Amino acid sequence: MRLIIGISGASGSIYGIRLLQVLRQHAGIETHLVVSHGGKLNIALETGMTVQQVESLASVVHSDQNLGASIASGSFLTDGMIIAPCSMKTLSGVVHSYADSLMVRAADVVLKERRRLVLVPRETPLHEGHCRLLYEAARLGAIIAPPMPAFYNEPQGIDDLIDHTVGRLLDLFGIDSGLVRRWAGAGKGAARQAGP
Repeated sequence: MRLIIGISGASGSIYGIRLLQVLRQHAGIETHLVVSHGGKLNIALETGMTVQQVESLASVVHSDQNLGASIASGSFLTDGMIIAPCSMKTLSGVVHSYADSLMVRAADVVLKERRRLVLVPRETPLHEGHCRLLYEAARLGAIIAPPMPAFYNEPQGIDDLIDHTVGRLLDLFGIDSGLVRRWAGAGKGAARQAGP
């Protein structure tokens, strides 16, 4: 399996980082990472990691300015792309096919090839323009997966909230990360049943 991971300039770079950490533990999954300028700034602002440490988690790293990269072509086979977090600027670029960066070009390729594109918007509150962009992205075929915390799984801290979201994102690609405490229906102890 080959997945593209994009980290754009919205708050929440930890989602993209955690995706890379989890995918690194799965043999047979090749990750292609592209980080925008804003994404690099947020990695420095929000985490204790350097950009180089984040890049070391990926199989292949591409410059966001390299429009000649492998992932810029539909002939380069991938199973899809996750942009986590997805800034409103990146969302707008995807919706309007304004591929002036590799991240947006790769997302555009994924859409045109009818592969799976998952966008993780991290912005609140949303104005009408944001809502229109999210609607248009969904109409183009993207899956909109904002990082909404679940509480039926009784999270004990921020790491649990992040892991649940990351696990659910990977579910969309048929990857069982073991991070999701599966809902087993209402009833005593139902929410306590963990993954596989």
